[in-house]
Amino acid sequence: MASTLSVEKQIRSPNATMRVLNGIERAGNKLPHPFWLFLILSAALVVLSWVLASLRVSAVNPADNTTVVARSLLSAEGVRLMLGDSVTNFATFPALGTVLVITLGVAVADRAGLMSAMLRHGLCRVPARWVTFALAFTGMVSHLAATSAYIVLIPLGGLAFRAVGRNPIVGVIVAYVSVSAGFDATPLVTPLDVILGGISTEAARTIDASVTVTPLANYFFSVGSSLVLSAVITLVTETVLARQARSMPIDEDAEAGDLGALRLSAPERRGLRRAGLALLVITALTTLAVVPSGSPLRGAGGGLADGPLPDSIALLLGIAFCVLGIVYGRAAGTVSRNGDVPDFMAHGMRELAPIIVLFFAISQFLAYFRWSGLGTIIAIKGGDLLKATGIDGPLVLIGILLMVTVSNLVITSGTAQWALVAPVFVPMLMLRDIPPETTQALYRIADSCSNVLTPMSPFFLLVLGYVQRYRKSAGIGTLMALTLPLSLVMLVAWTLLFLAWWALGIPLGPGAPVR
Repeated sequence: MASTLSVEKQIRSPNATMRVLNGIERAGNKLPHPFWLFLILSAALVVLSWVLASLRVSAVNPADNTTVVARSLLSAEGVRLMLGDSVTNFATFPALGTVLVITLGVAVADRAGLMSAMLRHGLCRVPARWVTFALAFTGMVSHLAATSAYIVLIPLGGLAFRAVGRNPIVGVIVAYVSVSAGFDATPLVTPLDVILGGISTEAARTIDASVTVTPLANYFFSVGSSLVLSAVITLVTETVLARQARSMPIDEDAEAGDLGALRLSAPERRGLRRAGLALLVITALTTLAVVPSGSPLRGAGGGLADGPLPDSIALLLGIAFCVLGIVYGRAAGTVSRNGDVPDFMAHGMRELAPIIVLFFAISQFLAYFRWSGLGTIIAIKGGDLLKATGIDGPLVLIGILLMVTVSNLVITSGTAQWALVAPVFVPMLMLRDIPPETTQALYRIADSCSNVLTPMSPFFLLVLGYVQRYRKSAGIGTLMALTLPLSLVMLVAWTLLFLAWWALGIPLGPGAPVR
């Protein structure tokens, strides 16, 4: 309690170095909860659609030369949409069903203890010289566990560094930055991929109704990003943070922590081995199912991209995680009866409840935006403005990246922020021949790197509390001094990786357009 009060006092201190952070906190605190924010925006959209429809605002869609006219949501047809189609808008929201399905499986794996065991196994036997890279890459893998990754990995980061004789404060920072600033980079497919893809699909269909952005749309880029960012975090940590840490030794009476928490028990090791074998079997069976040219998982032309496989990713992932969780849990003793599995699934659904509530507000906003034609008109006008100014290509992408990066300091919900900007940026860039998968990959960078710098993050104080376990005098300035170099270098390196990827025309994911 005393530690929390101390942290809050430091945040509100008139110290000049904290002025910017205090301003961000005040601005963020004035914003309503994302649920209310989208309801307010929906109400504003109703009024704006009426005004623009009265003025007969329109735009010519260069994609098919059709004229898009603003439609009033206060018209009889608009009111029928808002009242009669509200349930349909929610039920058909692309991200809803897929997120629910994949969460059922992930919840079993998480509650059975598979996630925690994987993270600890990735750290417990790493040589001292590899501990930074191993911790950083483990952070990238931990994104599958969503917010649980913060609770599990950050204290383990301090323990891992202390176990090899290094400053545990640096371990806490490396874990925090890997999970938070690298939030959208992962070698695995996560529920966030499903959510972003669903919102991107809704936005893209204002221009092309046939577009579907799958959960794998950025998979190749995400895998590459996780490796590059792990290397960048390692480089900055060993060249900058390690030297900074020499001036902040841990207190003599610092909490030692339970180093045994890193080590796996015999049942846990047995569970991981059997889960690994199960993963090999699942991979082999999936490969055998898609290899034959006449496989029902292939499309009419024999390709995978136009077959049912992309639309089945969420179901297949949900089943895979469920099976792995059960296999692990049976061996580790965390799944002792058949009833445990549906109980774990129900617990996962309870944790997903806040997102489902937010989905309701987002689905209505996007449906209004699409029906009124305002999203398409704004995108067309924005594209025409870019064309008139001569700004194109990388400059447009970098400008959008910086805009979203700055707004991420205040709107820390990645789902809410993408739902706000995607209806404009996705179709606008589509009209400039930039596919939605590319815009979404760009958003991943902007949504991640500045997370560690904002006090609006619910984990900001949590991390400072872990740092103060080892050094009581540490404050916000300490946290900023350690995270700022990592955040800035990651932003630059990740942006350069994206631009190189885009310039070389490398596919961002299976079936995704090259450019």
